[in-house]
Amino acid sequence: MGMYLGLIISFCLLIFGAFKNIPIAYMIIICWCIFAAICLGRGFKIKKVLEVTYDGAKRSFVVLRILILIGALMATWLSCGTIPAIVYYSSKLVVPGAFILSVFLICSITSFLIGSSLGTASIVGIPMMIIARSGNVDMNMVAGAVIAGAYFGDRCSPVSSSAALVVALTDTDLFTNIKNMLKTAIVPFLLAIAVYASISIYHPMATMNSNLSAELLSEFHIQPIMLAPAIIIAFLSLLRVPIHISIPVSIISAIFVGVFFQKYQLSQIAYQIIYGFKMEDGDLLRNIIKGGGILSMLRTCLLVFVSCGLARIFDEIKIFDGIKNVLSKKRLEKYQIFGATAIISIIAAAFGCNQPIASVMTCEIVKDSYGEAEKNIFALNLENSAVVLPALIPWTVTPLVITSSMNLGMIGYIPFAFYLYLLPVTYILYLKYFRGVLKLQLSE
Repeated sequence: MGMYLGLIISFCLLIFGAFKNIPIAYMIIICWCIFAAICLGRGFKIKKVLEVTYDGAKRSFVVLRILILIGALMATWLSCGTIPAIVYYSSKLVVPGAFILSVFLICSITSFLIGSSLGTASIVGIPMMIIARSGNVDMNMVAGAVIAGAYFGDRCSPVSSSAALVVALTDTDLFTNIKNMLKTAIVPFLLAIAVYASISIYHPMATMNSNLSAELLSEFHIQPIMLAPAIIIAFLSLLRVPIHISIPVSIISAIFVGVFFQKYQLSQIAYQIIYGFKMEDGDLLRNIIKGGGILSMLRTCLLVFVSCGLARIFDEIKIFDGIKNVLSKKRLEKYQIFGATAIISIIAAAFGCNQPIASVMTCEIVKDSYGEAEKNIFALNLENSAVVLPALIPWTVTPLVITSSMNLGMIGYIPFAFYLYLLPVTYILYLKYFRGVLKLQLSE
């Protein structure tokens, strides 16, 4: 009983921290303290608790490395002019009356091509946010469209690491999964387009900053070569080069562009990589073009590190075994099994703080609810829950990168990430009322 009470208290603390804009890293540390105390009460030695915590936390090292690289990437892309160039060229194509819809579609297409929500957020998401800021568009609406679009391809792209992880967890075929995912995405995607089109009409870009292009040209030597670091990372993603390799390659190319085209000294770029990019006082774009840096990612790194340790403690004390046993023994309808999978994925994401952990934890808890012949529906259920729903937890990695980079509140984007709601809702309705309509391959 104490474990479940601790789980409820911890979940409430995380929600409270999000609403009060208290750094979630601090709240996760408090949650760890609660479960460390529970472990001690169950006879664990403090040394054992620390060993278990570190065993889980060290799994985060790969993610931490990527987060640090992203901080460096954003700084170099700003200093070399990549993000300003994307903003400059994109601003020529933006239709003020359909801005939010355009953001969703651009991010959806990009994420499908490169298969990464983080990559999409970096390549086009943050530049779109910068254009929005210059045009006095509601930043939370735009952030919702960016994150929703970023997760469209993260879920169903052939080059997505999330799709590959689900294949490994469920022992299924990637392209069968993609066919099923695309079929179940049609209705929610069209509904999301309709919603974003309506929002664009009622909340257009009020004042497209006519001076933005001129200001960008005056501060940066914008040329097509500035797009090279973004093109490199997109191209390497298409070739399925791991992101921990493609990001450093892009950073090196950005440093080259910054030195030879923006005339920065290497020492200046090194400083920006650590502390972030800032323009000088008095520059008209100072409050628009800024951010990045390794130090900006340290709090997020702490959050992921501690959350991975906490997830390992959950495994050690078998906190979810009771739920696992109940689900495996009950004969649930397919829509009920998906509903349980979705709820568990939200809880897993809240404590795991990133998508891969949510997928793995959810898989371990619910896999016994699916028969051997139901591997494809198991994979589809994970894709429609544990892959996309973590984006609605504001302290998971991609949303946190977006909101922290743009200095936004943590929860403001959530009401506007429509595709992320519509996908599981339409899917559960399909399972309950319209099975057979889409002719999905749900069994072997």
